[in-house]
Amino acid sequence: MKSNFNKILSLTLTLILCVYFTSCNSPKKSGNKNVSAATGWAIGGFKSKKAGFKYNTNFKGQEAPPNMVLIEGGTYTKGRVQDDPMRDWNNTPNQQHVMSFWMDETEVTNLMYLEYLDWLKRTYGDSENPQLRKLYSEALPDTLVWRNKLGYSEDMVNNYLRHPAFGQYPVVGVKWIQAVNFSNWRSDRYQELILERSGYLTKNARLDSVSGINTFSTDTYVLIPNETYGGNTSFLRGKSSRQPDSLPPSSASRETGLISPKFRLPTESEWEYAALGLKEIRDFNVYRGRKKYPWQGQYTRTGQRQNLGDQLANFKNSDGDYGGIAGWSDDGADITNQVRSYPPNGFGLYDMAGNVAEWVADVYRPIVDDEFNDFNYFRGNDYKKFSIGPDGKARVVGQDEIEYAELSSGKTVASRLPGEIALEDLSEEDTRYRTQFDKSYNVNFRDGDFNSSRYYDDENRRLERSAASDQTSLMYKSPDYKDSSTELEGFQPDPSEEKVTLINDQARVYKGGSWRDRAYWLDPAQRRFYPQDQATDFIGFRNAMSRVGAKTFNMKKTRN
Repeated sequence: MKSNFNKILSLTLTLILCVYFTSCNSPKKSGNKNVSAATGWAIGGFKSKKAGFKYNTNFKGQEAPPNMVLIEGGTYTKGRVQDDPMRDWNNTPNQQHVMSFWMDETEVTNLMYLEYLDWLKRTYGDSENPQLRKLYSEALPDTLVWRNKLGYSEDMVNNYLRHPAFGQYPVVGVKWIQAVNFSNWRSDRYQELILERSGYLTKNARLDSVSGINTFSTDTYVLIPNETYGGNTSFLRGKSSRQPDSLPPSSASRETGLISPKFRLPTESEWEYAALGLKEIRDFNVYRGRKKYPWQGQYTRTGQRQNLGDQLANFKNSDGDYGGIAGWSDDGADITNQVRSYPPNGFGLYDMAGNVAEWVADVYRPIVDDEFNDFNYFRGNDYKKFSIGPDGKARVVGQDEIEYAELSSGKTVASRLPGEIALEDLSEEDTRYRTQFDKSYNVNFRDGDFNSSRYYDDENRRLERSAASDQTSLMYKSPDYKDSSTELEGFQPDPSEEKVTLINDQARVYKGGSWRDRAYWLDPAQRRFYPQDQATDFIGFRNAMSRVGAKTFNMKKTRN
């Protein structure tokens, strides 16, 4: 018995030693997220003094932006119009996929836009520079869009934007360019708040710093933090800055996870996908296009017992009927209506049909190219790079160097503000040997085929077209506008040349029906266009933001 016991003990010790030495000689598989899988070095937090490489290994996921809901990406049939009695075939149905993104659950309201105007007035209103003071007036919505030659609407002109009774109504009279500028402003103000809460900016820096030259720009903060707030580094010394005053203040890089993607206008593909509300709907609806409106069913009225017959959107019912009979209202509104007045769609988005139509980012073209790209489709890419000065650093726009975009009316509107990084076109050197793109301006890429040209039967024009750098100048001959306010009302086309279309590179897509439209336009696949520097009383907008990281919150759901 004793001999057997000694043999078992000896065998056990031998096995332990074998396991020990084997484990010592085998490669280590570290599950420690704070240890580099490349070098084995320590990865430290941004306040750590021991680790050379700093990275946010505890990132929990992108924070939901205010007023936004997550739109889980997926596949859908873009351009599937259910009813087309007008034979308005301007969008070829094709299969598209969009990535997950965030989107405003409502249109941008008057209250939200008034906050923007207030900031501009406080920041630039008292500036000695007349160009800075002009920034406020350039951002004002055109309230005269309510006027009509044969209608009384002066009270709308005076009250719709500013009166508290309309605070939660969608803003209108906003040009596409103004909507883009609002999105940029919103991006910087949101980023300021994130950095202040995280201790990278002093408390209330976003309020104390307000002046024409001491503004916050996200790009400037990321690239050259010391130039933020006009070089006033005192605002950058937050709780996370523990170094002596002689050293530059610490800043939040993208590796911290605190630099948010920017607010922007949604692309047409994103907007249409979000409006359809195809959440958890299988291929029956996705591929066969059985969904006519943002809500389920083929009708504009609800079939639910508790509110049977109620209209599900704000639109024009018939000639002279914008809201039904007094005391028996069809949709509860005559002009626009307060946001969230109607049920949301499957994604939780309100008013994706009716109320106001909405600007999207895309430049308008009649036919969507479904051969070249079926992933995050977008027409309007104009790639820029940061302008680098002689000192090798990014060049910050000064208060006397405001960059402007020219409108068709001949007027200008600011596109780059003081404190932002100046932009410039890509050079041939930048695009050399690239297969994805070969120039900065890609709006006209694959812009129709030869048979679409006005000159398809003209041999001389054929040669001209092949050599032309601007394909649009041949395919689309649209009017050039001139300021004729002293002659006729508004801006009139230049009659010097024959014009055959209104389509040009400044024509932007807008989606969704409005309070002025019949039910035909409530189909999310419908699309129209309008000049980017003009405004109406029926077009508003909402913002989107790209999703970074996982496609969805629920990573454990069934996949088929």
